[in-house]
Amino acid sequence: MTNRIAIWLLLLIAGFFVLDHYVLQLDAAVYLGRRALDLIEWLAFWR
Repeated sequence: MTNRIAIWLLLLIAGFFVLDHYVLQLDAAVYLGRRALDLIEWLAFWR
């Protein structure tokens, strides 16, 4: 992955979260945070 692709990908993801916060109000960040915590707990079980 080149730096140009990484920067565009970062801007695209950040743009989605800004759009979600101000326009869509889907709480995508909260949903992804909760799913990440579930994943961490699931991985800790298999440790």
